[in-house]
Amino acid sequence: MTPETQGPLFGPAPRGALGVVIPFDMELDAELWRWLPADVDLLLTRTPFLDDVVTVEFAREVAQAGIVTDGVRSVTAGRADVVLYACSSGSFVRGRAGQEELVRAMNDAGSREAVTASGAVVEALSALGIRRVATATPYLPSLSLLMESFLNEYGVGVTGSAELGLDRRIWEVPYAQTAELIRQADTPDAEAIVVSCTNLPTYDLIAPLEAELGKPIITANQATMWSGLRRLGRLANGEGQSLLHRTGLPGQLGLGLTARTSCSLLPLVPEAPTGSASAPQVLTDR
Repeated sequence: MTPETQGPLFGPAPRGALGVVIPFDMELDAELWRWLPADVDLLLTRTPFLDDVVTVEFAREVAQAGIVTDGVRSVTAGRADVVLYACSSGSFVRGRAGQEELVRAMNDAGSREAVTASGAVVEALSALGIRRVATATPYLPSLSLLMESFLNEYGVGVTGSAELGLDRRIWEVPYAQTAELIRQADTPDAEAIVVSCTNLPTYDLIAPLEAELGKPIITANQATMWSGLRRLGRLANGEGQSLLHRTGLPGQLGLGLTARTSCSLLPLVPEAPTGSASAPQVLTDR
């Protein structure tokens, strides 16, 4: 008897799995699932509680390597060998070197491939050939500036920015406010708009605002899911979203992504010499 004729006694077909390490205050689990194809699961674990608001110090604390790698070990104990660290500020707060060090620590803890939210944004920009962006964030200005410096280190110039100045309950920001934030951040010379923070809802805004503004909108959750699914050989769901429809799987693009590469990114500029980094560019709308 073949498996096809065994019916329900044969059991369900094998499913793919992405491990996801998220901060304790993440409220958008359901949004992450919206990008998934039907045959892939998310296996999520949260970092320990911190009695703090979203500041630079908070981002450093929630992204300590030991905290993140404990989460990696939890999700790789089962089916997940591709692991996502779904925290934007935690993955850019220590710059390019800190992001790449975090990916190496995740790999050493058991992931076959590791992706961070901010690393995925850089990867998405590279796949689209984008070098100039505007940034829209819910953060305090101090965190927004660190994100812009992080992008600079990968050869991405920031032409304009806007932020909400929030340090808590970011998931409560309504779509209308986020849409206006994105419009305010945009500049004529920006090739795309980067929307940071995995706790800021964006799924339903991406396609209509891309049509309105005439350029890609790359959001933290979108890029993270896109990047992780590519490593499983899957395409993300998201009707009308430029990132998903202008890029294929790694083999189709000839991008040569391999397991356990340094942050699995496609650098836009050569590795900077030790101890040096690009200076943040002058921003508009500050």
